[in-house]
Amino acid sequence: MKLKQEIDDGIVVLSLSGKIMGGPDFEKFHGEIKQLIADGHRLFLFDFSKVDWINSTGIGIMVSAFHSIKASDGRMVICGANKRVRSIYYVSKLDQIFETYDDCGRANAAIRE
Repeated sequence: MKLKQEIDDGIVVLSLSGKIMGGPDFEKFHGEIKQLIADGHRLFLFDFSKVDWINSTGIGIMVSAFHSIKASDGRMVICGANKRVRSIYYVSKLDQIFETYDDCGRANAAIRE
């Protein structure tokens, strides 16, 4: 998993790419989320446009991020996931927990509301 971070008018945009499969990525990713929260950020947009695959450990990474953000009274949205990744969300019922959008422009507008 590769991660590109940018802050756009108070919204942390995290563009992920490759495969989200846990391992050493978990500590690095979770550390970044915790630091961003400690720095006062509360709005997070995860761009999955370039994510090829996510496994159960990767889902765990996202659930952990969701809980950390939620515990800080923050909000997390996910956009751009391909059909394969979205099917994992549906099967695991995370589509009922994660706020997801097909289009990242719509996700960006929604998080600003």
